[in-house]
Amino acid sequence: MKFAVIVFPGSNCDVDMFHAVKDELGEQVDLVWHDADNLDQYDGILLPGGFSYGDYLRSGAIAHMSNVMAAVKKAAEAGKPVLGVCNGFQILLESGLLPGAMLRNKNLKFICRSVELAVENNETMFTSLYEKGEKISVPVAHGEGNYYCDDATLAKLKENNQIVFSYASDVNGSLSDIAGITNEKGNVLGMMPHPERAVDDLLGSADGLKLFQSIVKHWRDSHVVNA
Repeated sequence: MKFAVIVFPGSNCDVDMFHAVKDELGEQVDLVWHDADNLDQYDGILLPGGFSYGDYLRSGAIAHMSNVMAAVKKAAEAGKPVLGVCNGFQILLESGLLPGAMLRNKNLKFICRSVELAVENNETMFTSLYEKGEKISVPVAHGEGNYYCDDATLAKLKENNQIVFSYASDVNGSLSDIAGITNEKGNVLGMMPHPERAVDDLLGSADGLKLFQSIVKHWRDSHVVNA
């Protein structure tokens, strides 16, 4: 399986994501600059964290207009896995690939620490190797991670089982303690916590590795034929 890690001006978690895929997952991966207009050669698209375009206007507001986002949307429409982490999640929200918006953390401070997440849905291409209700430790690092949506959208997220990860306790004020959601189709995941920073026990946790392994498992189950 071959991944693209999209790099925007101001991205700072692209190398972490690259390392997680290449060294921990053992799959092919390229760093792809934001002006690329074709991602057809890639099987999975990863939007990393950071401060794209300095978070001017709003986090992700400028990045979602980059050339590469048309190709990201094409990949999403084709059913390829698209993962946006932290700033990547914000970009997916701004682009309309996921519903809702991000507000400032309720304490108005940048939060950087490991948090406990609950796996709310393990029937996605991103979470199949987890148990439903499993508690995992994954770090967060954000100032605008307070997820918000209107009542109708929240009801739809719950009805369609699109809430994939939740915070085990209130971290940033997010509505319903939402930490990660998918689109209705289930192939686009946005999450504020950083699974790429939890892929080896040396980092304090390896709980994020199963997310990447789940993506590869789904791809192999869908594309590899065993005679």
